[in-house]
Amino acid sequence: MIRHRVLVVGGGLAGLRAAIAAREQGANTAVLCRLHPLRSASVAAQGGINAALGNAPEGGADTPEKHALDTIRASAYLADQGAVALLAAEAPARVFEAENWGCPFSRTPEGRIAQRPFGGAGLPRTCYAADRTGQALVHTLHGVALRHGVRFYEEFVAISLAEEDGAVFGLVAVNLATGDLVPVQCEAIVLATGGAGRLYARSTNGVLNTGSGMVLAYQAGAPLKDMEFVQFHPTSLAGGNVLVSEAARGEGGQLKNACGERFMARYAPQDMELAPRDVTARAIQSEIEAGRGFPGGHVHLDLTHLGEEPYRDRLKGVREVVRAFVGVDPAVEPIPVQPAQHYMMGGIGTDEHGATPLGGVFAAGECACVSVHGANRLGGNSLLETLVFGRRAGASAAVAARDRRPRRVPAAVVSEALRRTRQEWMALVRANGPESPVRLRRTLQATMTEKIGICRDGPGLNEAAATLASLQERFRRIGITRGSRCYNLELLGAWELRGMLVLAEVIALAALRRQETRGAHCRRDHPRRDDRRWLVHTGVQRGLDGPLLSSLPVDVSLRPPGTD
Repeated sequence: MIRHRVLVVGGGLAGLRAAIAAREQGANTAVLCRLHPLRSASVAAQGGINAALGNAPEGGADTPEKHALDTIRASAYLADQGAVALLAAEAPARVFEAENWGCPFSRTPEGRIAQRPFGGAGLPRTCYAADRTGQALVHTLHGVALRHGVRFYEEFVAISLAEEDGAVFGLVAVNLATGDLVPVQCEAIVLATGGAGRLYARSTNGVLNTGSGMVLAYQAGAPLKDMEFVQFHPTSLAGGNVLVSEAARGEGGQLKNACGERFMARYAPQDMELAPRDVTARAIQSEIEAGRGFPGGHVHLDLTHLGEEPYRDRLKGVREVVRAFVGVDPAVEPIPVQPAQHYMMGGIGTDEHGATPLGGVFAAGECACVSVHGANRLGGNSLLETLVFGRRAGASAAVAARDRRPRRVPAAVVSEALRRTRQEWMALVRANGPESPVRLRRTLQATMTEKIGICRDGPGLNEAAATLASLQERFRRIGITRGSRCYNLELLGAWELRGMLVLAEVIALAALRRQETRGAHCRRDHPRRDDRRWLVHTGVQRGLDGPLLSSLPVDVSLRPPGTD
């Protein structure tokens, strides 16, 4: 049995920052991750990280208060404002910390950290390392974690938590290299497993973003929060849905339809291409549905008027990606783009220290919901959230691990979890039914994309819920064809599919319940925001007969709706 005081699940930015914070508190800390951290999803983040530094010459004076207000407005007032104020206030310290650790941020001529404009922000506030900011931060924090003595278990996947009476004492993981189930005992766990983009057919997320951490917590009894709010990035490459960073629009890229019109003038005449992501994604979708898109369902992101200069430094990665995946040089041809699922605003409900109602369990990053994004995340705030709340969750987990006094020997709880999980795992190994997990997964993704996508309505959501219930029933007749133990990705994919179906049902029911349009949740049959009835968070608890949904209060203590 593996034993550590603090175990972090996930090797992206939130997990790395949590592990560093736990080690700074003196806790014996390990990171359990499916991939090497330098291949985590955080590496793919391109555009930048927000902080009110005020370094852009055209921006003028910036403050954390302005940053917080932009975040609150973008969230459609569903973000908890105390948490937002904390995020904005800590932002400069976290950016300077990363700089001091060696992160190679791009610079102004005076040597300060460069900042660029992003959608929904009133000032150029997004710090960046060319268009590889996530990669630069992950490399930096991975090196710091190694120097602090953090232990890494790579190619391990957590598949169940060892829970008893509302407290968790470890987990069961599968070692991909051997196929063995491995018990892990610890006093505190930080879940930092990222999002759930692969519930959708079109997503900028990697294939491993299945919502696994959310499922682990939910099935162990932790509540989920605001799961109906799914962000669709306006600009992914048509076809493969590789992200084209918001930095491309921040540098002056223009969205044009098949008629050659710069169509954002119809939807956001003041902000144009720098409107918040929900507005821009819906605008693109509306142009496509109105027949003004190009064949195949996309529009153009035109950067040809910018010349060569941005590609020498700031958009070098964008040019490489576009050339590699669609054979287009953005300096001379427009980029074909379409919206794709990008980010989950909802997740495991936590407080400002990353704590969940499950004893010993903390969460940070995209799998968590603090909530600082509300109904729509401001671009540049996701990387910031990983550093601010990853640090807080890791430090809090270390303190909790030191203070915990379990009622019985934790090893016994972990051993029981191993026995139960092995029983379920072997039942799946022996499954020989007619249903293909690949076919079920594709049906799930098509249903989510078509019925619970950028725009929704009651009949479509009801159809989606019925389809998802049918898929859960069909999963009982699943068949596994590959019998090998090592790297049996068919088996692991089937295990994850069961959790994905549960998570999809939660999203469908939460979206059906919220009868309004707010941020990324667009109901065509309820097109207006309704603060009187729906200025509430959606809480979801696992019940005996399925998800139990409830309304939770929103903190609007700093700027209530209607006071702008």
